[in-house]
Amino acid sequence: MNKAQSPVNYQPIEWKGDFVKLLDQTLLPAEEVYEEITDYHQMMTAIKELKIRGAPAIGVAGAYGMVLGARQLTARSAAGFQKQLHEVAIEISGTRLTARNLFWAIDRMENIATKGKNVEEIKTALLKEAKKIHAEEADATFDLSKNGAELIKDGATILTHCNTGPLATTGYGTALGIVIYAFKQGKKIQVYADETRPLLQGARLTTWELRKIGIPVTLITDSMAGYFMKKGKIDCAIVGADRIAANGDTANKIGTYSVAVLAKENHVPFYVAAPTSTFDLSLSSGNRIPIEQRSQMEVTHIKGVPIAPRYVSAANPAFDVTPNKYITAIITEKGIIRKPITNRKISDKQLKLI
Repeated sequence: MNKAQSPVNYQPIEWKGDFVKLLDQTLLPAEEVYEEITDYHQMMTAIKELKIRGAPAIGVAGAYGMVLGARQLTARSAAGFQKQLHEVAIEISGTRLTARNLFWAIDRMENIATKGKNVEEIKTALLKEAKKIHAEEADATFDLSKNGAELIKDGATILTHCNTGPLATTGYGTALGIVIYAFKQGKKIQVYADETRPLLQGARLTTWELRKIGIPVTLITDSMAGYFMKKGKIDCAIVGADRIAANGDTANKIGTYSVAVLAKENHVPFYVAAPTSTFDLSLSSGNRIPIEQRSQMEVTHIKGVPIAPRYVSAANPAFDVTPNKYITAIITEKGIIRKPITNRKISDKQLKLI
């Protein structure tokens, strides 16, 4: 992280010379356990099982997974090596379907590989690019957090959904990074954190991160968000994103759409915070964003303990899509995209000049 030191004393993922050190987020908040990831199959498992999660962090994990995969390949020619690496890229891409950052990072890694003249040159370039992706994503979240803090008033109470702090981004954070930056500016703020069923990222991770930093946080169930908005307790809602379509429609953790609709009904500003690596301008609208379907057991069980009758059927889409009409603004490292989003398409040029 180049622009600013991390606001926390932990890192969700680090390159340690010949392996990746990864904080197992499935064990938080009870245990802070780090794993050593030495091959790309281990990285794939870590991504699938949500040991590493959050769109920016998944992208970084995918990049390092490509580095580890490259070290396991047997081809001696550059062309053969690139062909084998493409197979690794396909495998890693299949671990999570919705997070745009994963595909963005893997595309960058494959592009770098095509420029190498021999195997060793390619391997060296891959590691350099993975580290660059990591640094860029961390820096982007710092700039994003600084930009978004302008929207936070002293004394504000902020509602957030899922986890979007350093754990999810390898840097300052997105939605939670804005909260952290505003807090470090001296603003007296507090947070209402949705628990975020079914995997409780809000309850387990957001509260853990905020308590470590010292930001006042109140945990609520997902179904309580409307109650507190109607009572006038919430000044704004800020969430992250896993993929943003060209028209501003945004995919984020399941339950985000409900928060956005409730915010609109109760005249509460609803902000989306994401680095530009999360934008997918090839998709005209959110209807085209692929939605990951996860195991029924994540709904019928908590930490392996059944909470529903045996053999009951359960649905488990991991994300939903919030239409642009519910979004007050999208906060990026390059600036803030404000309303009206509905009547225009976000372009590559706009992202560069915003």
